[in-house]
Amino acid sequence: MGSAGRLVRVIDTRRATVNTVHRHFDSGEWSVKMWIRCLQASPNASGVLLCFPHGGGTAGAYRKLAQALFPRIELLAVQYPGRQDRLGDEMMSDIGAIAEQVVRESTPPAGRRLAVFGHSMGATVAFEAARRFEQRGHALVALFVSGRTAPSVVQPTMLHLAGDQALLGDMRRLGGADSNVVQMLIENPDLAEMVLPSVRNDYKAVETYRYKSGPDVSCPIVALRGDADPSVTETDIRLWSEFTTGSFDTREFSGSHFYIDDHVDEIASLVGSRFD
Repeated sequence: MGSAGRLVRVIDTRRATVNTVHRHFDSGEWSVKMWIRCLQASPNASGVLLCFPHGGGTAGAYRKLAQALFPRIELLAVQYPGRQDRLGDEMMSDIGAIAEQVVRESTPPAGRRLAVFGHSMGATVAFEAARRFEQRGHALVALFVSGRTAPSVVQPTMLHLAGDQALLGDMRRLGGADSNVVQMLIENPDLAEMVLPSVRNDYKAVETYRYKSGPDVSCPIVALRGDADPSVTETDIRLWSEFTTGSFDTREFSGSHFYIDDHVDEIASLVGSRFD
């Protein structure tokens, strides 16, 4: 699916609401409140993959991956506040605080192994969540970080303070040659009014994040990138090796920043191999 399809998923509140899970499980299952969406329930799955979306994104960004992992692994995706079925909730721009909220409202299931996955901004949130899970004594199968530099790399821009045109320009840069998201927003001011506030908020989250030294993770880290991603180089992605005492591996896929939808089966296979 191209960039237009991704944008449709961002603003399609009805489809997300149908798949919303507001349930509280007892021992042995996830305790889910407002932050987590189950895109395809698989109660007999042996593993759980908790996914954090990219900046401006929603839980629905992982729908294809959820289908590819079914039924062996159940994918749960985080829904950030201020979008889709959480449109009325105040947005948050503190990555550490977002991670803390997710971990507080999530109880890893007994007997079902857990891995964490994040793309772009979501990779940094996933890292902070993984730290907190391990600090609470929850072992992780792996941490998958995609399309994002290591936590210690300070974002040099402050686009969240710039005008809409600067923000749209960076969205075009990340979208790759096939992106028409920016043009859609330019041609549809009402659509831009819906989409840009969450995008700007998440740019702020990324640009103001500062890594705090302390225990990192002991689980394996698998770092992924698109080979034409302008935001993260192969050297950048390898810096993630410094943030785990466990093993480290990298994978590169053809494509720009939003390469995942074009490689869903390969990524599902990679994730599944970590649960073997």
